[in-house]
Amino acid sequence: MAEVHQEAGGSGADFDLSQFYQIFFEEAGENLDLMEQMLLNLNLETADDEELNGVFRCAHSVKGGAATFGFSDVAELTHQMESLLDRLRRHELRPNSVMVDVLLESADASRSLLARHQSGAEGAAPPTTDLVKRIRALALGEVATVTKVAIPVYVPAPVPTAFVAPPPPSQTPPPAPDKKLKNTLRSLEVIISKLTQADLADAIVELFHDIPGLGQIEALPADQTDRRIFLVETTSSNEDLLDLFAFHVSRDQVVFNEISVPPFSPAITGVSEQQEGVKSAQADVSRAEAAQGFGFFEGAPGAPGTSNALVTATHVASGVNIEDMTPAKSSATASRSVASTQPEAATIRVAISKVDQLINLVGELVITQAMLAQNSRALDPALYQQLLTGLTDLDRNTRDLQESVMSIRMIPMSIVFSRFPRMLRDLASKLGKKVEFVTQGEATELDKGLVEKIIDPLTHLVRNSCDHGIEMPVDRIRAKKPETGTITLSAAHQGGSIVIEVRDDGRGMSREKILAKALDRGMDVSDQMSDAEVWQLIFAPGFSTADVVTDVSGRGVGMDVVKRNITSLNGTVDIESSEGYGMRVSVRLPLTLAIMDGMSVGVGDEVYILPLSSVVESFQVQSGAVSTVGQGAQLVKVRDEYMPVIELEKVFQVPRFEMDKSSDIMVVIEAEGSRVVLLVDELLGQQQVVVKNLETNYRKVPNVSGATILGDGKVALILDTAALVRRSRH
Repeated sequence: MAEVHQEAGGSGADFDLSQFYQIFFEEAGENLDLMEQMLLNLNLETADDEELNGVFRCAHSVKGGAATFGFSDVAELTHQMESLLDRLRRHELRPNSVMVDVLLESADASRSLLARHQSGAEGAAPPTTDLVKRIRALALGEVATVTKVAIPVYVPAPVPTAFVAPPPPSQTPPPAPDKKLKNTLRSLEVIISKLTQADLADAIVELFHDIPGLGQIEALPADQTDRRIFLVETTSSNEDLLDLFAFHVSRDQVVFNEISVPPFSPAITGVSEQQEGVKSAQADVSRAEAAQGFGFFEGAPGAPGTSNALVTATHVASGVNIEDMTPAKSSATASRSVASTQPEAATIRVAISKVDQLINLVGELVITQAMLAQNSRALDPALYQQLLTGLTDLDRNTRDLQESVMSIRMIPMSIVFSRFPRMLRDLASKLGKKVEFVTQGEATELDKGLVEKIIDPLTHLVRNSCDHGIEMPVDRIRAKKPETGTITLSAAHQGGSIVIEVRDDGRGMSREKILAKALDRGMDVSDQMSDAEVWQLIFAPGFSTADVVTDVSGRGVGMDVVKRNITSLNGTVDIESSEGYGMRVSVRLPLTLAIMDGMSVGVGDEVYILPLSSVVESFQVQSGAVSTVGQGAQLVKVRDEYMPVIELEKVFQVPRFEMDKSSDIMVVIEAEGSRVVLLVDELLGQQQVVVKNLETNYRKVPNVSGATILGDGKVALILDTAALVRRSRH
């Protein structure tokens, strides 16, 4: 069914459905994600009809699309899911955890099959035979005895930006259409033998609902034999119908008999003439819709700029006098009728590359505006009042445009949070623990680039809470806690940053155990260390307090990677723990990596940018305040606290042209839980800067996280405050 053969006005036209593959893959993925979320939230004791109907609709949508595009393996699997869900929503079966597990596995398998088709059907298809058997057994009310087999996940190759539709799955080419029968409404008696399952009969009826313009069907009541009889009115040939029925039954089970009396006439069905007229007109509309290509195909009858035969059929059905209508009214009414009063779409799909290009152009506009503003400072306001007023408006509009464009890349944290319920459910079941997952602040927005990079660190933190934090139910009861532990994932805006917290009410961390492990590893620790310093020890490479190494954790790989990944995003990680009561890990990140607020400082003739989120304070240094200790290291006392001093002119070897000039301004910065003082010549001010990636355009530079272009056209380096703090420790 890779192509739909349509005839309009006597001329044939072939429409290739592969042009809609990408839309189908995206919508199918969204439906599978929604179905998984609803299954995880399903209350097995009090599941209502609306919940089950929602899951059923998702499976039904995926099945219908897969059947339309010829992906028979996906259609078969989702059809089996649909059969089980249909019995559940009809209250013929009671939902249980085994059914939820099988349906979740089936969703994973469907994703793998779809990914394989999206990449061109390369490689072996994931096996689903065992999964189908288990679903059928559950649908028949039997206990699934087949051993659970993990479905291998198919990882497709990266899809190019310009999507090239893959060829449809290999299948027997459809027979040449019967020209004589193509546009003739025929009445058939379809007999299907050996049809023992009632849900297969329902599935065949559903085909006529899923495919507009196919015709009408009615299933006669089942008799004592194992066959079912259907009355059908259609314009399709027998071969076309046989291709459709082959999705559910074998071709040799189907027999067609022509009948002379239309099965849906008033004499047969008892429908009044008025009702029959409406039904006939509606059937004409459905056939007209099919002939129009569903409004998708450019140049088809009914498309803008062409004669619209569909308007006539639609208005006959709705009782509107066409002669009284203007073209505008006619078009609008036709659109409303065809769309069945569907609401107008509130969103559009845009490629990420286009959004990134737009953000980059706005960044360049911000730089150009800053240059104009700087060059206009010397102008006389009396002589150039109109020009300066225009530049002020440009400044305001540029900032508004910048904020609007940046908001396009902002997506809610619910996208991240939705990944964890399934993962926690499987992990808790594997560990034999009972865990409740709570989320807060799902509507908090974060830049899409940061979202993609924060998923792995958060996944490790959540797994860590479940494995190391939450105790076994017996241990929790012994500690006078509820046997079900709670893991909370929250997100909130604080100033110009977003704070994400992972909290659990488990056993917390043992200070003594961490110190003992650190001593065994030869780390420099002491009993006088603060709790915050002790907790930071778990971020050391290879550090683990687990007594047993499992496939979940215990090898000491993870927490150091978590901190390194978050630090690379200009973020910080803080830990609070109370032994026996729980633990909290706080991750603070900038809202976006494209534009940041910075403080510009001068050293010699060079300008450097410090992330404003890292700046604590600045002050004029007093003579004698700086002390020199061993190996030339310098310290300064700031309110009874000694901090290491870093001279930027020595770090970056800034040349001096005034020999008696020396830096006398200090800026306190904070990163990774520590503070250092930077020695600079002057403070130039605060400003928003457009961040340019140095690694992409040049290479990695020590102590530098990026670069920006200033208003005068010069390039300024953005300092990596975390790297400078680490430098002071060594």
